[in-house]
Amino acid sequence: MTVKAFEDVAADLKKKGRTVSLLMGNGFSMAYDAKIFSYNALYDFLNAQNDELMDKLFDAIKTTNFELVMRQLATTLALLEAFEADPKLREQIRAASNRLRVTLLDSVKELHPEHVYKIPEERSAACASFLSYFLDSGGHIFTTNYDLLLYWVLMRQNIDKAGDGFGWEMENPVEVSEGAEPQWSELLWGPNLSSQTVHYLHGALHLFDAGADISKEQYSGDNYLLQNIAARLDKGEYPIFVTAGDGEQKLEHIRHNRYLTHCYDKLCQLDGSLVTFGFNFGPYDRHIIDAINRAAKPGTKASPKLRSIYIGTYTDKDAAHIDSIKGSFHLPVRIFDAKTANVWGT
Repeated sequence: MTVKAFEDVAADLKKKGRTVSLLMGNGFSMAYDAKIFSYNALYDFLNAQNDELMDKLFDAIKTTNFELVMRQLATTLALLEAFEADPKLREQIRAASNRLRVTLLDSVKELHPEHVYKIPEERSAACASFLSYFLDSGGHIFTTNYDLLLYWVLMRQNIDKAGDGFGWEMENPVEVSEGAEPQWSELLWGPNLSSQTVHYLHGALHLFDAGADISKEQYSGDNYLLQNIAARLDKGEYPIFVTAGDGEQKLEHIRHNRYLTHCYDKLCQLDGSLVTFGFNFGPYDRHIIDAINRAAKPGTKASPKLRSIYIGTYTDKDAAHIDSIKGSFHLPVRIFDAKTANVWGT
């Protein structure tokens, strides 16, 4: 496979006049700071907490990968249920899986930069320029990351066309019609759905399932966003957060949440071309490949239709991996050197 620079990819797509969307994985956050956002960083942080149960789990499976441990727990539980094993043992496995999920979320929160202004202005501006390329083409941004980096950049740089579907709803319209002051809800998903272009495929720290509504945590006059999220975590409220092991389990989780389902369906309906950054298409990403193939509509000329995918890779090993799985995609696959995108500046 020929490896192009991102600048050349962008020039080629501009000539074709296509809509270009972006799919980002953990490599987006690692490109900002690998010491914070890698799986090893999360594991090292967790390991330092001396949590006996977590230590046992990771030691037994011999890995630092949270997703692999989640998958093994799910497989073990499925086997125990198939053989109608001791209900107490099955409940222990469920509790361990939930404990790992909560611990992962808490670890991400603790490792996270304190607030948006911890990101240097020049790095935030460089990222905004990269993101704007896709939105200006009429494309969408998709991410599987849980952290706040994308949200922070979008808000701080006030990027045009970056809509997440959230907005305020008036809670007392009848009273307002009679002259009362309007009272507004918290930020809810839905009021700006028609202009949504930013999609958190696996949820994120600032998105909460409030039952009838999906809400977004926001800054208050006294606290930074992460402080407000921490307060909700302390009350036992947890964000929308997909941590299931394999692709099938992740898709099942997605389909049980209307916000996640909407985001996933948008990925399945893409038009034009898709660029990926920091997304390695590993063994637990089959649901993402399936969505891309649905958007490709192989064998038809129907529109909208995804016509090509450009996958960013960092190393020769990464490029070889993509070359080995390109047959899984039902559309042309090309690769580019992810380092040349300069997402966070040089």
